Amino acid sequence: MPPLWKPESWEERLAELEARSGERKEAPLRRDVRSLGLLLGRVLREQAGDALYHKVEELRQSAIRRREAQGKGRLREAEDLMQMAVLAVNTLPVDQAYRLSRAFAFYFELINLAETNHRKRRRLSLQISGNVDRREAQRGELRGTLRAMREAGISADQALKWLSKVLVVPVFTAHPTEIARSSVLMKRRRMGEFLERLDRIPVPDEELTALEEALTAEITALWQTDEVRSRRPAVADEVRMGLDYYDVSIFETLPGLYEEVAAALKSEYGLELELSELPLLLRFGSWIGGDRDGNPFVTPEVTRQAILAARARLLNHYDERLQQTIDLLTTSAQQLPVSDELRARLKDFQAELHLSADAAFGATFEFEMYRRYLVCVRARLRQTAGKTVDDPQMPESSLAGLAPYCSAADLLEDLKVVRRSLAANKGLRLAETLIDPLLLMVRTFGLHLHTLDIRQHAKVHRKALEEASAWCAQNGAAAPGPLSAETRDVIETLRVVAEIKAGCSPEAIRQYVVSGATCVDDITAVVWLARLGGVEVAGHGGGDGPRCGDPGLMPVPLFESIEDLRNAPEICRTLWNSDSYKKLLASWDNTQEVMLGYSDSNKDGGMLTSTWEIFRAHRALHEVARECGVRLRLFHGRGGTVGRGGGPTHRAIYAQPIGAFEGQIRITEQGEVLHWKYSDVVLAERNLELMVAASLDALARPNALLPGGRYSGVLQPEWESVFEELSEISFAYYRDHIIGDPDVLHYFEVATPVAELEHARIGSRPARRRGQMSFENLRAIPWVFGWTQSRLLVPAWFGVGTAFAEFAKKPGGAGLLRDMMAEFPLFIDVVRNVEMALAKADLGIASLYASLVPDAALRERVFGLLQAEFERTREAVLEVTGQKDLLESNPVLARSILLRNPYVDPMSLIQVDLLRRKRAGEDTDEVNRAIAGTISGIAAGLRNTG
Repeated sequence: MPPLWKPESWEERLAELEARSGERKEAPLRRDVRSLGLLLGRVLREQAGDALYHKVEELRQSAIRRREAQGKGRLREAEDLMQMAVLAVNTLPVDQAYRLSRAFAFYFELINLAETNHRKRRRLSLQISGNVDRREAQRGELRGTLRAMREAGISADQALKWLSKVLVVPVFTAHPTEIARSSVLMKRRRMGEFLERLDRIPVPDEELTALEEALTAEITALWQTDEVRSRRPAVADEVRMGLDYYDVSIFETLPGLYEEVAAALKSEYGLELELSELPLLLRFGSWIGGDRDGNPFVTPEVTRQAILAARARLLNHYDERLQQTIDLLTTSAQQLPVSDELRARLKDFQAELHLSADAAFGATFEFEMYRRYLVCVRARLRQTAGKTVDDPQMPESSLAGLAPYCSAADLLEDLKVVRRSLAANKGLRLAETLIDPLLLMVRTFGLHLHTLDIRQHAKVHRKALEEASAWCAQNGAAAPGPLSAETRDVIETLRVVAEIKAGCSPEAIRQYVVSGATCVDDITAVVWLARLGGVEVAGHGGGDGPRCGDPGLMPVPLFESIEDLRNAPEICRTLWNSDSYKKLLASWDNTQEVMLGYSDSNKDGGMLTSTWEIFRAHRALHEVARECGVRLRLFHGRGGTVGRGGGPTHRAIYAQPIGAFEGQIRITEQGEVLHWKYSDVVLAERNLELMVAASLDALARPNALLPGGRYSGVLQPEWESVFEELSEISFAYYRDHIIGDPDVLHYFEVATPVAELEHARIGSRPARRRGQMSFENLRAIPWVFGWTQSRLLVPAWFGVGTAFAEFAKKPGGAGLLRDMMAEFPLFIDVVRNVEMALAKADLGIASLYASLVPDAALRERVFGLLQAEFERTREAVLEVTGQKDLLESNPVLARSILLRNPYVDPMSLIQVDLLRRKRAGEDTDEVNRAIAGTISGIAAGLRNTG
């Protein structure tokens, strides 16, 4: 039997890889999906038997026939097929239901891998197709953005000026939305590597067979692995998983990305810039180990360990890169001179050790000054990392007395000495390939890797401030009362912050995010508490470089509810005009960061109002900042799903208010999104380039400079009035029918698996705050999670249909909506995100979840309400977009959803049956484990959790 991936002709395979459009372009994806499915079928038969395999096929074919009947309007046939499938599932023993759901979940693992590999394949195809200067440039690429700028008349100097303003900071969070275990993520990466190798054509038959066997072995191993954690991950596990992405992709991605930036500037503007001359475009942040809002497991010690772990990971990488450079930089002083500066610095090292050259180095690298010098640099770094040299034969053993680096600037300067010497002595090419990537790393990561934000809720600070004030007042006259555990945690955390800032990387912690900020006092409370904990809040030392003193600790208010978003501009105006706070602002280079919460504002006011109020707050905050002489940097708390601010990154960044963006942006990267974007070098490079290109696009706005330029972002006054009215209609409808109707929350608890989230053991943080279930203590993640699992995705569309339908009744209303859909980026982003959610939803499956509600009247009323709004929204979206079907203009996504549905549907049926059994009293470990398996599978199928 020939290998599954063997083509009839390698020339045809090459043509597929180079194809730019049409069926040929998608042929490799179809082949991967088909071949991986065949391999899984073999594994299922071998591992679980023919009976399970045939049951999988029976349910899959039934789901396909139901979908086809539904699509052709044969609703009675579709309903009959649904009922037959339900009956088939309801008779299954729990263990068989569990194995069936696993089998379907595994199809998604493989489909996801195939789609991810195809994304990488298409990116590489685009990069290699045709003359680099003449090929089509896409707007999501930096090259495409620069081309649009050049065509709009923006000069090379101006383009470079705009680019120098861009600074994108992805902030990794451990929000509990990553369902997969780290062992599963590792197996995904291995299979992804095997799939990639199948594209390195031509491939001999023996290698094709070996790769097929390797994939089969990994699928077998995956089947034999628990996909659901047996315990919740500890925060330390989450820290480690977040750091793994640096080793997996980010360290390797960074130099390639900047090389692409340099190539794009040369291609579009003729600018010849070396890596070391490019502006710094990226830094990284993290909440993992610092975000203690609602997570009692993030202790002061955990924060300390998170900082140390990040530092150790980075210094290990530097150590490896330096060793590689030492191995490769073999230039001899007998062949070419080295600079006097380098020789003098080398003598300084020897003087510090009180050793001669012979005593320090012996015969090692006798004429290779660069290697001797870099051995000293490496020895200093090892001292910084606290590493000892056990082998006396190592060159570093005699250099252990060199002082550790006290700052990244010191390390940067030592490396620049090498670069300057190479550049001056016919070694520029060596400097570019060996030293420049290291310089780039140090500029980006310093000695700390990423900044760790501390986050806590404002109400915790209020209580801590009250207790601390009472403690201080009593201290003079009587023994003070004991502080609560929460208050002690706040103060101890700040003492750890002070300890870290006293070290060599005070910039490792520079932001303190205040959740639930509602007033000025919520922001200034952090200042007072920080000082009580011994933290120097004001920055000192100047600048924003790798080490320019202590940047201080900036309180970052997080405005989350609709009311708080509306109040945010006035709160910040009062704050920024305060004399005492102005002094702090001055120490932070008159910069203030403000965070906008997408998830909670959506839960509070619905999709449309959340989007509009964030846009308005964004614009108004920039106006107030200009008025107060403050440079504003916004931090966007986006999730992975549409209901939590997710959606295509370029579109979201470009949809920011025109004139209300300074070039610097921080964006949370949450849960499963980390794996999609950073599990591979090619994916990471594409994602980071996308964010940089979008930021440059939103800053320079080339479309607005072209006569008749489309999607310029200019908000016409009539469009603002329309959006305002749509928001008012949607907000009133959402508040009346979701927040104001207690039956909806009861329906949500019973008709979704939200209560079972704990059994999936996704993250260390509890799913909801303490107390009875209410909208106030229910977190946004489980709110979105429950509706996603039950296939309704309510947070992503509820209220949109009513708003559009009501407005369209006005004279000219429908035309105005279509005009906005044609031109206004924010409106386009909203509609396309809503459209995607509607396409992923399924009312037929959702009705089965509704059947879990025992109160028939409540069930019919709430589900009827949701169904009616769903249909209104679907009709409104089709009307506004001028389409006959959802995703008509996005065939790739439509095809992906079509491919996935026959595998998601059976898992939903199994999940509903298991939930019914559990609520009837069968609350066993086996049932909970099986439910957790369906949660994992449905999340993989929809590529969303929360």
